[in-house]
Amino acid sequence: MRPLKQLIEAKPPTVTVGPEDTVFTALNLLAQFDIGALLVLDQGRLVGIFSERDYARKVVLKGKASKDTPVREIMSDRLSCVTLAQTVEECMALMTDKHVRHLPVIGANREVLGIISIGDLVKEMISHQKFTIEQLVSYIQN
Repeated sequence: MRPLKQLIEAKPPTVTVGPEDTVFTALNLLAQFDIGALLVLDQGRLVGIFSERDYARKVVLKGKASKDTPVREIMSDRLSCVTLAQTVEECMALMTDKHVRHLPVIGANREVLGIISIGDLVKEMISHQKFTIEQLVSYIQN
């Protein structure tokens, strides 16, 4: 499988939001870029993650208004992060253990490098399995 670095490099730039931005602004970004989560950065520092799950559970179900609620009030601030040294398998295990669908990827100095989703990891695993099957079929036929 490709290293996490290659997965991050193949993705479009990470979309972020600020903690003082409204939930409505964040929702518009999710829709515009067809993504499920945004990293929340405060002056370049990772402070949280905002996901569709946060919106459903902390805005809609609590009767809050997305145009009046700042992201900081509902973002998840207990983050599980990964580094480029971790494998796809390790990322999937962490997502399963923590019940999350997105993981921020950080560098050695805690700088944000990107975000990995469960979908990114599943696609990579399927691609790897397909390659392995093709190699086995080729080996058997020769």
